[in-house]
Amino acid sequence: MKHLHGPELSAAARSAVEAVLPWVKKPAEQPRPPRADVAAAVRLSAAVLEELAPGHSVEVRVPPFTAVQCIAGLEHRRGTPPNVVQCSPITWLRLVVGVEDLSGSDADTSGTRATAIAEHLPLLRM
Repeated sequence: MKHLHGPELSAAARSAVEAVLPWVKKPAEQPRPPRADVAAAVRLSAAVLEELAPGHSVEVRVPPFTAVQCIAGLEHRRGTPPNVVQCSPITWLRLVVGVEDLSGSDADTSGTRATAIAEHLPLLRM
């Protein structure tokens, strides 16, 4: 897959998230989509955040699919970053589409700058 940017990345992310949207909105009532579909939605939407908020001061982790660095500020190079947001794929995708907000989610945040990603959420309006 070629590396996408700008409108192409946004369109690909939107399409990938739309493919899993029923599960994202009502995970208890919908079957979990195929792993590849969830992975694509997580990776592409995280790449959108990385592009919208360039920088290296916050690391967003959505295991097992991706980790991206974003938010301008001091760069982190080695070891555990001081500002981390970590959550499950379903929590991440619910943040992406605005079903949940960061402060009300079960995402683990650490560091004084971690919550700065909330300024960029939701990433996609569905």
